Amino acid sequence: MTDDHFVHESATVSPDATIGRDTKIWDWAKVREGAQLGAGCIVGQGVYIDTSVRIGDRCKLQNGVSVYQGVTIDDDVFVGPAATFTNDKIPRAFAADWEVSPTHVESGASIGANATIVCGIRIGHYAMIAAGSVVTRDVPPHALVMGNPARIVDYVTQRGHRLNWDLSTGSPSAEKLADLGR
Repeated sequence: MTDDHFVHESATVSPDATIGRDTKIWDWAKVREGAQLGAGCIVGQGVYIDTSVRIGDRCKLQNGVSVYQGVTIDDDVFVGPAATFTNDKIPRAFAADWEVSPTHVESGASIGANATIVCGIRIGHYAMIAAGSVVTRDVPPHALVMGNPARIVDYVTQRGHRLNWDLSTGSPSAEKLADLGR
């Protein structure tokens, strides 16, 4: 325990990582150099946070999550158990031309257990990714996606309630989502 955050004795946190106030890092988690975690986060058992990953305030990463270099997670994001973020579109064991493809998860998004987030995409604010989904392209704000590859099946309010939206009419307007709100 430090003065303003908690790190379990079995966790490994680089001295070059930045950990926000009231963040809790539980057993066997690993936080690499240059990683930045905001205030009030919960990092579950066995979570891996790679070099230079940025995580906002009040995020919850449940057990076994892997977040690789190039990922930015904004405030108030939930990531369910064993979800994985990739970072290379053409993975090879050894490649001289290796390039990180950035991924951005906007505030309030929720990613279900065992979801795989393929790199180089944006997940919009308050979007919801169903458990087990494989996300291969951008997800608009408030969209509910599921499957492999993940497809939009509905839209959700800020609190995650389904709208039962008629998808044939397109996506709901920002005003409609704001009206349904919280």
